[in-house]
Amino acid sequence: MKNNIKVQRAIHDMTQADLAEKIGVSRQTINAIEKNKYVPSTVLSLKIARLFSKPLEELFFLDETD
Repeated sequence: MKNNIKVQRAIHDMTQADLAEKIGVSRQTINAIEKNKYVPSTVLSLKIARLFSKPLEELFFLDETD
């Protein structure tokens, strides 16, 4: 699963640490999500979507191998 969390962070002038603190995870978790090394839980995905005021499908999407 791919995502555009890094783009949304840049638009909102937010660091990985800022995002992590706001949703209650570590900076390393945000880094792993952005690098597609970790697929977040539904709850975590929804927290990120709510924070950025975006539909889930705008932040996370399947690639050809999924």
